[in-house]
Amino acid sequence: MAHYRIGVMFSANGPYGVVARTLLNGALLAFAELEAAGGPVTLEPVIVDPHGDNAAYRRFSLDLLGSGIRNVIGCYTSSSRKEVIPCFEKHDGLLWYPSHYEGFESCDNVIYTGASPNQHVLPLAEYLAANVGLRGFCIGSNYIWAWENNRIFREAFGAMSGTVVAERYFPVGDTDFERVAETIVEQKPDFVFNNLIGTSAYAFFRAFHAVCARRGIDRARTLPVASCTLAEPELVEIGRDAAEGNLSSSVYFASLQTPANLAFTSAYARMFPDAPIPCADAEASYMAVKLLAGALARAGTDEARAVRAAVAGQRLEAPQGEVRIDPDTFHAWLTPRIARSAADFQFQVLLEAPHPVAPDPYLVQSSPRLSVPMRPPKLRVVQ
Repeated sequence: MAHYRIGVMFSANGPYGVVARTLLNGALLAFAELEAAGGPVTLEPVIVDPHGDNAAYRRFSLDLLGSGIRNVIGCYTSSSRKEVIPCFEKHDGLLWYPSHYEGFESCDNVIYTGASPNQHVLPLAEYLAANVGLRGFCIGSNYIWAWENNRIFREAFGAMSGTVVAERYFPVGDTDFERVAETIVEQKPDFVFNNLIGTSAYAFFRAFHAVCARRGIDRARTLPVASCTLAEPELVEIGRDAAEGNLSSSVYFASLQTPANLAFTSAYARMFPDAPIPCADAEASYMAVKLLAGALARAGTDEARAVRAAVAGQRLEAPQGEVRIDPDTFHAWLTPRIARSAADFQFQVLLEAPHPVAPDPYLVQSSPRLSVPMRPPKLRVVQ
C-alpha cells in the first residue's frame, strides 16, 4: 500500500479563520473517511497555519515542498493563492485550491475544486436583475477577489440593463462600516453586492442592519445583501437579526436533502460536534482530498504531472451532487444554486441548475465578447 504525505495549509486563525476552519475540517473529515475505508493508498496530513499572512503562506509552501511533499490542499483567499503559485511551479508540486474564486487564471500546478465565476457570479447577477432590481451597490475587501468579482458582476449586470451606482473597498480585517452603511442607504440601491471577507463582512452586515433598523427600512425585504461567499458558519458570527434574509450564490448549502449530503453533514457533526454546520468551503476541501486520493491511486505516484493527468475527467458523487474535473481547464463541473439565509443560520435554496455546469474560468463561453450579454447557466425554481 502506497503512503503519501499531503500538505494542508489553511489559516484557521486570523481575519478569515471562521471559514478557513471549515476548510480544514472538511479536509480532515475526508482523510478520516479514507483511512477508515482502507484502499490502495494511505494519506498523512501535514497541517500548517499561516494565520492569514501571505508571506507565511509562501514560507510554509516552500517548507512543505522542500520536505518532499508534492500535493497541498490549501489557501482560501486569492491573494494567498497568487502568493504561493510560483513556489509550486518552481518545485513541481500541485496546489489543490478548494475555494470559489474570480477566475481568469490557468496554472498547470493548480487543481481548482471551488466555483468559477460562471458558476456563482453570473447566476447571481441574473437572479438580482430578474427578481430584485436594476440598481446595485458593490462593496468589497481591497484585493483581487473583490476587484475581479465586482468587475465581472458590473459587466454582466450592465448587459442585463443594470447599473452599479457605486463601489467601495476596505482593507481585509477592517470593521468600521457605519459611514458606508449610511452612504448605501442614501444612494437607494435595490441591493448590495458584497465581496467583503471574514471579520470585515460580519461587521458590515451588523452595521448595515443597524442603520436600516434606525431608519425603519425592512432590509431583508427591500434592501438585501447578496454575496458569493456568505456561508453557514458566518451567519452565526453575524448574529440572528443581521444574518436573516441575505442572498448567497454558491454550489453547496448544508440544507440540501440528498443522501450524499445527509451522510456528509452527519459525519461532519460527529467529527466536529462543537463546530457550526458545514458550508461550501468545507465541501470543496472534502472533495479535493477525495479526488486527490483517487488520482494518487490511479497514477501510482505523487509526481505532479502524473497526478494531474490521473485526475482529468475523474468523477465524484459529492454532497452537492456529481462533480468532475474538466480535462481542459482542471476546474470542476459544479451545480450553481441561489439561496436565502434564514433565522436558523441555514439557507433556503431558491433556484438551482438541473445538472452540473462546465467551468468557464475565462468566461469565453459565457461571454465571448464584452458587447454580448453574458450567459449564465439556467437555474430552475426550487421554492
